[in-house]
Amino acid sequence: MPTLLCFGDSNTWGAPATGVIGAPGLARRFGPGVRWPSVCARALGEGWELVEEGLPGRTAQFEDPVMGAHMDGRPALRMALNSHGPLDVLAIMLGTNDAKCRFAPTPKRITAGIAGLVDVARSRDQQDRHGGFSILLICPPIVEEVGPFAAEFHGATEAMTGLAEEYAALAHANGCGFLDANDVIKVSPLDGIHFNEPEHDALGQAVAKAILAL
Repeated sequence: MPTLLCFGDSNTWGAPATGVIGAPGLARRFGPGVRWPSVCARALGEGWELVEEGLPGRTAQFEDPVMGAHMDGRPALRMALNSHGPLDVLAIMLGTNDAKCRFAPTPKRITAGIAGLVDVARSRDQQDRHGGFSILLICPPIVEEVGPFAAEFHGATEAMTGLAEEYAALAHANGCGFLDANDVIKVSPLDGIHFNEPEHDALGQAVAKAILAL
């Protein structure tokens, strides 16, 4: 049975767009049939096993001084790869939270974090552990600086402009698949970072096609 691991942030977890910051402790989330990883697994066809590893606030490389050190995706990816498997495909969609102004983002700096995750995934011990697996890099859609998160993401639109080209070059250099989510969806105008249900569906379908083409 082929296994897909989707590794990402709140958009992989399934957080809906919001016009206000939610009440403390309230975890709003789209259902398992709506989130893009489950849409993708369904589109791949019968026999695929799905592992969802989405964490709201996760970055590719930073211990967040506000949300906590556990937001750093590097140790989290190692744990996920050691917890699940054997894997056939790893899909990574991160970079949105790395564009927060507190991380002084640039396209190359954000991509450097993704490169670190690729190094973890392509390491001999991880590839041997799973008997080899393919990697799909997904560039997240560009943030719009609107809504309740606008101050946190001040400058993020500029920082993410050109990011897809950097991700594509990284994927090519490492023999990974690549998908630019900007070609498929846009973020919600309500909060500028999250996806609505139609976007989850469209992205899941696109990711499935990209995986079948690996």
